[in-house]
Amino acid sequence: MTSFLRYFKSKHFIMKNIAIFASGNGSNAENLIRYFAHHPTICIKLLLTNKADAYALQRAANWNIPARVFNRYELNESTRVIDMLDEYHIRYIVLAGFLWLIPDTLINRYPRRIVNIHPALLPAYGGKGMYGMNVHRAVIANGERLSGITIHEVNNEYDRGTILFQASCPILPVDTPETVSEKIHSMEQQYFPSVVEQWILSTKK
Repeated sequence: MTSFLRYFKSKHFIMKNIAIFASGNGSNAENLIRYFAHHPTICIKLLLTNKADAYALQRAANWNIPARVFNRYELNESTRVIDMLDEYHIRYIVLAGFLWLIPDTLINRYPRRIVNIHPALLPAYGGKGMYGMNVHRAVIANGERLSGITIHEVNNEYDRGTILFQASCPILPVDTPETVSEKIHSMEQQYFPSVVEQWILSTKK
């Protein structure tokens, strides 16, 4: 029996459950769901969103992943979000296009167990308001020659947590915010799931 199977069958084995937080289209969320659909030790158990019309809800439904909507009060002032995470025995949180700042209550509950993907090479083009096309327009306006993605742990400041992974792409003179967005999205799809997998498997939490 391989060492992995011995670990898998041991009485100490615990499935590593993920909750995805998303605010919009949910393409990165679905990519994660697809990647971990048959994973032996990691499972997407729940999708949470702050927008009742987020297409991420439909993507979750397509994969039979439970999904819930919450408001700002339920995230920051009540225990509803934590209660939902507890209900599904969540051990890790992955932000996939989630735009609100994570409150201290969640950061303290999940220390170094929340990860985010950002569409720029942090620390450049990070912070409040720096998301999506806002980032790509700023990159073009400033004449940058490179952009990319950053996957980082989450703390109580926007885009300031420990960097886990970065990948870059060239910005050409003919590029527009839209073409940069396409390049970034392609890298997100390529790298995000495997980096999340490595991050989870490398921790004992």
